[in-house]
Amino acid sequence: MHTFNLNHITRKNVKSLKPYASARDDFKDFNNTMLFLDANENPFKSEVNRYPDPYQSKVKQLLSLQRGIPVNQILLGNGSDEVLDLLFRAFCEPNIDNVITLPPTYGMYEVLANLNAVSVTKINLSKHFQPNISAIINAITPNTKLLFLCSPNNPTANSFDSLKIEKLIKNFNGIVVIDEAYIDFSSQKSWLNQLNNYPNLVITQTFSKAYGMAGIRLGIGYASAEIISVLNKIKPPYNVNQLTQQRALYQLKQEDVIKSQIDDILNERKHLTSQLHQISFIETIYPSDANFLLVKVDDANKRYKQLIDLGVVVRNRTNQEGCKNCLRFTIGTPTENNTLITTLKQI
Repeated sequence: MHTFNLNHITRKNVKSLKPYASARDDFKDFNNTMLFLDANENPFKSEVNRYPDPYQSKVKQLLSLQRGIPVNQILLGNGSDEVLDLLFRAFCEPNIDNVITLPPTYGMYEVLANLNAVSVTKINLSKHFQPNISAIINAITPNTKLLFLCSPNNPTANSFDSLKIEKLIKNFNGIVVIDEAYIDFSSQKSWLNQLNNYPNLVITQTFSKAYGMAGIRLGIGYASAEIISVLNKIKPPYNVNQLTQQRALYQLKQEDVIKSQIDDILNERKHLTSQLHQISFIETIYPSDANFLLVKVDDANKRYKQLIDLGVVVRNRTNQEGCKNCLRFTIGTPTENNTLITTLKQI
């Protein structure tokens, strides 16, 4: 196993950075009985006239209780995209460092790399959509700082082999980011229970999928306390607004409802899969560990347009590496899924 040293991969300017101290940093004991005249806020109460808690303490405390991860190992961001962006800004030197992605995969990794002037090394997944371990390890250079593993993967819907993931973590001196946006729909266990075994592991999750809150833009990063400390140093002071924090707290407490919805989606995934086998122009239905199905058809562009013309919007993934003539179907409600099936049969 390679030796991971966080100090060696943290950018010099980040190490020397003095973070901005907000009013809520100077006085952290927020109590409504106090008279607050320190932050130049509008004094007239509107429920949102005060700045939000910059560290989202209540949300993190509840997440900590439910996930068994200490608060100081949790970072919340404006969507998981912000968490990913912070990783680039903390650990990747512009125009010098590089990261590795495994196409086909989530497109924002490359977008964020380009935004931060960081080059991308692409190692395509195998025909079974699994990481090519030897090719990845051979591609690592002293300037490779981040390796992105989306598992379950978007757009392929499958989970990566855990032994392959473990080997990559052990053989990389940089940070391995496991994107678990779809983990709640997976038969595989989250890597959260391995977090303290690997100091170079970062796990991202989201409130957008299983929790049904894509509209509030809230993402989660889990890592060592040392990595989270670096990211907190550079994050915007009030990156998660008050309304988002309130809604997240409410939804986190609806555990039975969320579990029921996940079960419904999994049942519908099974039902939709069986029905899609009856569609003549569908050639392959790939195994899914997510809340969507990747389906290969005879002509993706043609079928996509036909569905649009009949009022059904799916995702055309034919231009993604290894996904020629593939469409991606999100699992909807029973009514929506039946409509999709009826429409597919109609065309």
